[in-house]
Amino acid sequence: MVKLNSAAVFGINAYLVKVEVDLSAGQSLTVMTVGLPDTAVRESHERVMAALRNCGYDIPLHHYTINLAPADMKKEGSAFDLPIAIGLLGTADYLKSVDLEPFLILGELSLDGELRPIRGALAVAMLAKQAGIKNLIVPQANGKEAAVAAAVQVFGLRSLPDVVALLTAPELPPPITVDCQVLLAEQDQYNVDFNEVKGQMHAKRAIEVAAAGGHNILTIGPPGSGKTLLARRLPTILPPMSFDEAIETTKIHSVAGSSAVIAGIIGTRPFRAPHHTISYAGLTGGGTIPRPGEVSLAHNGVLFLDELPEFHRHVLEVLRQPLEDGFVTIARALMTLTFPARFMLAAAMNPCPCGFFNCPVRECQCSPPEIQRYISRISGPLIDRIDIHVDVPVVKYRELASAECGESSAAIRERVANARQIQMERFAREAIFCNAQMGPRAIRKYCKIDEASQKLLENAITRLGLSARAYDRILKVARTICDLENGPAITSAHVAEAIQYRSLDRNFWI
Repeated sequence: MVKLNSAAVFGINAYLVKVEVDLSAGQSLTVMTVGLPDTAVRESHERVMAALRNCGYDIPLHHYTINLAPADMKKEGSAFDLPIAIGLLGTADYLKSVDLEPFLILGELSLDGELRPIRGALAVAMLAKQAGIKNLIVPQANGKEAAVAAAVQVFGLRSLPDVVALLTAPELPPPITVDCQVLLAEQDQYNVDFNEVKGQMHAKRAIEVAAAGGHNILTIGPPGSGKTLLARRLPTILPPMSFDEAIETTKIHSVAGSSAVIAGIIGTRPFRAPHHTISYAGLTGGGTIPRPGEVSLAHNGVLFLDELPEFHRHVLEVLRQPLEDGFVTIARALMTLTFPARFMLAAAMNPCPCGFFNCPVRECQCSPPEIQRYISRISGPLIDRIDIHVDVPVVKYRELASAECGESSAAIRERVANARQIQMERFAREAIFCNAQMGPRAIRKYCKIDEASQKLLENAITRLGLSARAYDRILKVARTICDLENGPAITSAHVAEAIQYRSLDRNFWI
């Protein structure tokens, strides 16, 4: 019998799996896989046998039992191909006197023995580090990603014969090494910039305020006014990702099988823009063995929901937990998984079904009841979690034809980063990372306003018809505006600007 180490992914973390291959006498070649394997794992022996045969290895005609322990946890995927193949070679004396204990082995095999990439290589590398396993063997495409974990010798190989040569070599070759900080700096590049956006100075300012305080934002305007254009440039002004944020983001995308992980580490803020026909499982995660959904893939980045009222209401309602808690919990009969989901929500919508309500260019064809039904598709609790609502009007021809470039993302990003640094210092002793996460107690402590500001806020609530839930949001946004100016205290000018960002709370909309 041959034993070797492998691993499987559960949520965004990995757990150790012992692959045991036992040989017993038989008249023909039969393979039995036990340990709660799924279809991909049960079919693996067909791929493995073809790969062994095509690589020139002769496996005796006996009965083989393959056990994947712990046997009470369901195993899925094709990453067990390589450890099963190595186990079979061990029973056939191809790996005489080879100590497999210091190795953790994962990889999918093609029929000619080539190694194909797997999901969750970074999580597996971190598991190997925790378990004290010194060497990790993965497909070449996963080499850089796994090497980011450090403290583990990672070998990214092309084929099954390469793995056998490595295991039987008298001395191990140099492992893959990466400079994580250099890799992170190289990845921090965006192919869009705010200086490409014409006009919309008010909307640009609102997005800068949202980025500075981590506030969720809703843009409202007719088709073609630039709502999507602005949202796609939001990640470019967010502060650069820290190494810990990059590792956590890379783990999530690796488990989901994203091609963005091939570079080794994700160094740019994620931007996810699902279509409005998405299901709630696609948004929050799901499956027999749940995988991350869009809210988790947007972790540490931006989740953009275009045409917000077109999303199914029950799909939007599942956003309430991740927006409030920063994670999403998926419960099944046999398991409960928690995925991180701390993101900025950027949403866009038309002011009415036809999109041209209050538009100076085209006449609106919608009746007041139709507009009311359209707006009411978005529930109050969801609107309650969006701090900034901003109108995005049609861009004038003079602004479109202008050759003048606007302010670059780099300049805006510097101001946003400075504001975030002020907030980090302010909340150093609290579990708060930005102004948007302040609760009622923190608002009372850090958002004190003078008498002039109180009168202004009182007039806004009574005369403009602002709702009671807008009170805390206005104070938090005013605190962010003050931080952008590095001001000592909130003034009436800050409160006045914050009041402008509450379009949906006015009687005009309701």
